[in-house]
Amino acid sequence: MVEDARRNERVSPVLVGRAEAIDLAVRRWDAAGSGPGHLLLVAGEAGIGKSRLLRELPARLSGDVLVVDAATFPRDAQAAGAVMLALADGFSRAGRATVAATLRERLLRTDEGGDSSRRRRLLVGDLAEIIAAAAAERPTLLRFEDLHWADDPSLDVLDRLAAALRGGHGMVIATYRTDELGPHTSLGAWRVRLLSQRLAEEVRLPRLGAENTAAIVEAITGSAPTPGYLAELQARSDGIPLHIEELLAGGSLAVVPDTVALSVAARADTLDATTRAVLDAGAVIGRSFGVDMLRAVTATSPDELDAALEGLVDSHLVVPTDELFVFRHALICDVVYAEVPPNRKRALHAAVASAAELAGLSDSYISDHYEKARDAANAYRHALAGARYAVRVSAHREAAELFRRAVRTAPADLPVIERAALDADLAVELAAVDDNEGAAAGLASAIERYRAAGDESAAAALVPGLMSARHLLGGDLVGRAALAHEALSRLGVDDSERAMTARTRLYAALAAAHMLDRSLDEALDYGGRAVTMLAGRGSRADIDSTVGSVLVFAGRGHEGWSMLEAAIASSAAAGLEAETARGYRMLGSCASVLVEYDRADRWIAEGLDYAARTERWNDLHYLAAHAGHVLWARGHYAEAEKRAQAALAEGRGITTRITALVVLGYVALAQDRLDAARGHLEEALALAEPMAELQRVSPALWGLAEVALHSGGPALAAGIAERGFGESARVADAAYLFPFVVTGTRAYLALRDTGPARDWLQRCSGLLRGRDIPGTLPALGHAGGLIQLAEGQTGVARALLETASAEWDALGRAWEGGQALVDLALCAVRSRRPADAVRLVAGARARVESESLLESLAAAVNVGGADGSPLSSRESEVAALVASGLTNREIAARLVISPKTASTHVEHILAKLGVARRAEIAAWVARKS
Repeated sequence: MVEDARRNERVSPVLVGRAEAIDLAVRRWDAAGSGPGHLLLVAGEAGIGKSRLLRELPARLSGDVLVVDAATFPRDAQAAGAVMLALADGFSRAGRATVAATLRERLLRTDEGGDSSRRRRLLVGDLAEIIAAAAAERPTLLRFEDLHWADDPSLDVLDRLAAALRGGHGMVIATYRTDELGPHTSLGAWRVRLLSQRLAEEVRLPRLGAENTAAIVEAITGSAPTPGYLAELQARSDGIPLHIEELLAGGSLAVVPDTVALSVAARADTLDATTRAVLDAGAVIGRSFGVDMLRAVTATSPDELDAALEGLVDSHLVVPTDELFVFRHALICDVVYAEVPPNRKRALHAAVASAAELAGLSDSYISDHYEKARDAANAYRHALAGARYAVRVSAHREAAELFRRAVRTAPADLPVIERAALDADLAVELAAVDDNEGAAAGLASAIERYRAAGDESAAAALVPGLMSARHLLGGDLVGRAALAHEALSRLGVDDSERAMTARTRLYAALAAAHMLDRSLDEALDYGGRAVTMLAGRGSRADIDSTVGSVLVFAGRGHEGWSMLEAAIASSAAAGLEAETARGYRMLGSCASVLVEYDRADRWIAEGLDYAARTERWNDLHYLAAHAGHVLWARGHYAEAEKRAQAALAEGRGITTRITALVVLGYVALAQDRLDAARGHLEEALALAEPMAELQRVSPALWGLAEVALHSGGPALAAGIAERGFGESARVADAAYLFPFVVTGTRAYLALRDTGPARDWLQRCSGLLRGRDIPGTLPALGHAGGLIQLAEGQTGVARALLETASAEWDALGRAWEGGQALVDLALCAVRSRRPADAVRLVAGARARVESESLLESLAAAVNVGGADGSPLSSRESEVAALVASGLTNREIAARLVISPKTASTHVEHILAKLGVARRAEIAAWVARKS
């Protein structure tokens, strides 16, 4: 039995099951020697063997390899630049003291001016340049372990370094846990960005199969396992190498059926008191710890410490890496930490914090240990300092966590004004990272505290942020506007500078709120008041973003687009991060809606880049959803779906969710997945209706109208279109109405009466021409052509439809453009121009994914049957079913086609036979029989 033959080894002496990954890394290293360099990402769950692969790799590489390691710890995510400091230590250990000193000096420099976004960009660029230059001097392998704990600025440096490697030499290999790649993590977004831009390559380490598990058993014990033992070990370990090793080391699989905790605890309990004390101290310090820190927090002599560390290595609890010692796995560290008695744990954290403070380590690291030591005063002091540094470099996630710690550890007697400011600071960072619930709660708390302290100006200054947060949570215009009016009332006649500034912001917020509702006149009125009141009290860029958006929706495009672009430029120049991100958001989304797709492409791309660099996650996700909308509009459905799915998974704001769901609905509609389309659009509408905003409600309604029309429900489609008209007419809108124009016209024509269709077009025309927005106007000619075609005026119809088709193509609007080709093909059929019909069909096939539209095209071009009948063979089938009394929906079910296609066939039959009613089709079929 294997159990009886077990040897003392606890770690497999050979790396099992990772030959493919090692070979890939070796090939990439060989290629990097002559350029370009390479970034290889190694991913997998905890215990899967990522660290072992990193340790094994250098021995497999050719040439004189300089290996530089950067250790990453659980608390590093809160410390801006922590991984880069660790890399500097790695260069120092590798004998590159000059590089290490240069990295540290640049990272810790504090005398730079400019806004935080600019400082962060410069810092990231400089660090990447220093590292790339060092790697180019000799063959260098940079190893980063456990990037799931990395801070955001360090990830940005690696992002920039990946690009630099393309033009240089050297190789970076980095590991992270796959279970840390959540939808809201910086690492997840970083990984997607690198892989999508082909700046990195990822290899995922899978769990081991039974064959490899058996190989580990044989390598450790010297004997092959019996089939029964192997099956039990495989089931209990799940094929995770660490679990296999730990279960083998435990002596009996029954002792630890599904965890390594008992095995680790049992081994730790066999240590002598001094060694166990060192082990406990190491677990409190973190997964990786140095000798200097251990000496500072333990009462051991140098000889005792050396002996204890040797014992821990021999026990396979830690492994040495140059001057550091690392727990062999994070789970081991966690188990040991959990076993440390509470009072001793507290004392150790206090000692670590004190030593870290003397060593000048990061405020975030120090504050974490002080908090765990229950030293609230010092935890509060360092948390605030760390948070403010994180804000300076746009590390908003780190800042939010540190402000949270400051809130937890704030003195009970903290003056109410200071506590209000702390709540507000936290809320601002939560808004930046898309935690809208937290932002709203924090701002409401800060406002209440300021008011309790009698500072109405400070409270009023926070109300616009609260209005924005509640908007992203689905709050309606009435409730949000009430917040501003209440604050204005509370300010009374106070004409101090602070009060006047707050009033300006409140009027600007009211302008923005009404702009979002597309109540353009009210928005312009409030915006005008804000501009008048501004009078030198700061930048007007944010107000101009609002007013510019109002102008483009009001049809004053030249003026509005210029104002929006200038607002972005001026806010960026002034270092106003939030205002700049909002400017990109406004310009990009406006262009997306107003069929200005070239403009949208440019500003959404720039906005996404800016939002990513400054960690404005809500703005980033919202812009990503609109990028999906533009892709759908251009007919790139697969790409649109990916964008929308990512935004839906990662974004937390309701406006992002609504937009992404609408895009998914539109894509499903274009691909004839009508049930899926209906599901997405109904969910979007349910979220949008409580907000009562045109821009949220109308897009979902239009999609549902199209779904109804394609499902053979013209009456329902007409009803939804009328609702859309009513929503737009309320605010004299054209931008959200224009898609309904053609849809409503088709719906009324399908009901066999051109009168209502003409009335519909006339009503829509008044609103569209009133605003005169270029991207909306082709809908009028398109709808007019459909009415003329229905009335038999094929010459007029052809001219209108050709113009509309050309205009849709020029705008890049694929949905209506594809339909216009179908309409032109039908017009060609009715006017007996089969050659034109064939040409139009050929042009449409490459652009249309909808099977029902393609069937309609095929039906349109087939102008007659082989027997001399004016109907094609398929149309003859449909005519026979009409004659038997079946409805379009029943015909669709019988022939396994969509109701829309059945309706199209019936239209063609009526046109070809020159009749107007289904009864006349039945009479024709009877005569043919």
